[in-house]
Amino acid sequence: MSERVDTLGMWPAVNRLPEQMLDALDRTTDLPGLPNRSEITNVLVLGMGPGGFAGDLLAVTAGPFMPLPIVVVKSYQPPSYVDEQTLVFALSASGDTPEIVQAAAQAAEAGGRVVAVTGGGQLAKMANAWGAPLVEVDPMLYPPRAGLSVLTVAPMIILEQMGLFPGASQWVRFAVDQIRSRREASRASSAARARRLAGTVPLIYGGGGLGSVAARHWKNMINTSAKAPAFSAGVPDLLHNEIAGWGQHGDLTRQVFSMVVLRHDHEHPEVMRGFDIMIDLMDEVVAAVYTVEAAGEGPVAQIFDLMYQGSITALEMAAAVGLDPGPVPAVVAARQALSGRTQ
Repeated sequence: MSERVDTLGMWPAVNRLPEQMLDALDRTTDLPGLPNRSEITNVLVLGMGPGGFAGDLLAVTAGPFMPLPIVVVKSYQPPSYVDEQTLVFALSASGDTPEIVQAAAQAAEAGGRVVAVTGGGQLAKMANAWGAPLVEVDPMLYPPRAGLSVLTVAPMIILEQMGLFPGASQWVRFAVDQIRSRREASRASSAARARRLAGTVPLIYGGGGLGSVAARHWKNMINTSAKAPAFSAGVPDLLHNEIAGWGQHGDLTRQVFSMVVLRHDHEHPEVMRGFDIMIDLMDEVVAAVYTVEAAGEGPVAQIFDLMYQGSITALEMAAAVGLDPGPVPAVVAARQALSGRTQ
């Protein structure tokens, strides 16, 4: 077995997920300065990278239970409808994500009620200048992609405090219990799964909003931690497009691709049927099909359970070939190029 290299502490960071979630809950409870529920008609989440993913996670967990729409924006500009009735979550672990700094400034100028979740930087300075609520994230506590807990849990608890997502605190505690249970038992199964996936390109497929977001997390973690290609899609949407792309080249695809199917207890009955159809059509064009089941009480627990299993699998894939899962030099190079800097 290759020696494990982990210069940024990805393994302990991922395994601290339950404790990070409880810390986020504590940091956010009784946050002062929030607008009244009656003053808000829509919710906007601004985020890039882990912050943008946290927004997507918030939308599929809190969104179905809320009386107001949630919109996630991953860009430099907020929507033109933002006004004093818009609750704006600005999510950035560093506080210096240029897209979020610019978008948050424009949203505040338009009257949006900004709440910042950040580790400092320019975003924290702006929030303090505006007198906006601020949830502090320790940027040195973990690599941002391993610390989705604060970026996601804090907005959940804020929505609960405002009467928009009742029961969020309890859903978070259910998730903590499930991840702790999974943490005790997952190492052997994740290592075996990683060995089976090694040498193939994983296609990660999930069902509905929860499964699709979890599948994208698997993809992202395999890309960044294992430095390997992976792709994700969701049922039923892939049955309207992607499934057509597997109609030929079976001799090639069976050597290259494997499929990971993420299942959870909150799938629509037609999504369940869609999985059966998809697996029947795909079985002959991939090397193997692996099913990963979610556990835990409620949708928040189940999506975090799937995401945790994906994170550990990606770390095991890196460990199997002696890769350091933390650094992402290609991402750094791309960001430097975008900002006009060179290495």
